[in-house]
Amino acid sequence: MAWNEPGGNKNDPWKNRGGREQGPPDLDDVFKNLFGKFGKSGGNGGGSGKSLGGIGAGILVGLLIAIWVISGFYTIREAEQGVVLRFGEYHKQVEPGLRWAPTFIDSVIPVDVQSIRDQSSSGSMLTEDENVVSVQMEMQFRVVDPVRWTFAVEDPDRSLSQSLDSAIRYVVGHSKMDDVLTDGRELTRQRVWEELQDIIEPYNMGVSIIDMNFRDARPPEQVKDAFDDAIAAQEDEQRFIREAEAYAREIEPRARGQVNRMNEEAQAYKERVTLEAQGEVARFEELLPQFERAPVVTRERIYLETMEEVLSNSSKILVDSKGGNNMMYLPLDKIMDRQRENAKPTSRSTLEGLQMPVTNEGGRNLNSTPTSGLRGESFREGR
Repeated sequence: MAWNEPGGNKNDPWKNRGGREQGPPDLDDVFKNLFGKFGKSGGNGGGSGKSLGGIGAGILVGLLIAIWVISGFYTIREAEQGVVLRFGEYHKQVEPGLRWAPTFIDSVIPVDVQSIRDQSSSGSMLTEDENVVSVQMEMQFRVVDPVRWTFAVEDPDRSLSQSLDSAIRYVVGHSKMDDVLTDGRELTRQRVWEELQDIIEPYNMGVSIIDMNFRDARPPEQVKDAFDDAIAAQEDEQRFIREAEAYAREIEPRARGQVNRMNEEAQAYKERVTLEAQGEVARFEELLPQFERAPVVTRERIYLETMEEVLSNSSKILVDSKGGNNMMYLPLDKIMDRQRENAKPTSRSTLEGLQMPVTNEGGRNLNSTPTSGLRGESFREGR
């Protein structure tokens, strides 16, 4: 049975000791007895007590020194650099790795010099043409000088935020609303970047601005619909301009090619006419001596050559009726095809039959079935 079990347990260690009941020992009495024993041993031991006290003090001092030395070790991460302060004043700058600094004398501030940090600013701003726009921009920067970042200003993050807000308000205040909301956003972003550089340069905060993003720019909600319509109209205008430019780029080469082709055709026609004229002149100069020697023969030969050329391009066919053949078959389709290859056909050169009227010397038609659709005359061969 346990000593503290209820029900009349007699095994309580604090009771029935020496024939009387007693409570738990008083802590004050325990400490008094302990220190009293140490005092007695010191008084009785004499010099041995003093030596034991000196050894204990040395061990305590050694432990304190070991703890102080161990507590001075620290680690700077790879992406950081440490700024060491000695009694609150800048002492040196340390690189990444395991380092040691005396505790209570030096303190180390690690500064991240590789990560890209963000800083944003937004608000409603008044433009140059007295319109209110809501602008939100974000800046990305990196610390390049941890010492300047730590000591140049009291709160560098807050200072950067205020500088960014000031740069945005200055640029928007000197810009028109249409430029901020539509096609001037890139120019506005660049101007804010330059203005921010000018603001933070005198403070030499040890930061480098990596990028500036124009996250949002919108008109007040009361006039948002009207501005959406205006922006849509401007986008349509730009689309029409691009389509017109594309059409011009498509048509211009084609027109230039047509112009070049017409120029080449004109030049070729000019050269052909010139050569034909020169050939006529040369032929005439060649025939002139022959005509002077035999005018009659030359005239008749020229007449026959001319008639041959004229009749070869006409739809008339000369037939010699002296042979006594009153009915003959002519392949008019092949004859006309050959003539069409030599000269362009006229609208009235259609043949509807394959027979041709043949006449005798008296002019009477010798064919029993005349051919329709054939305009022409029968010629007697002879001179």
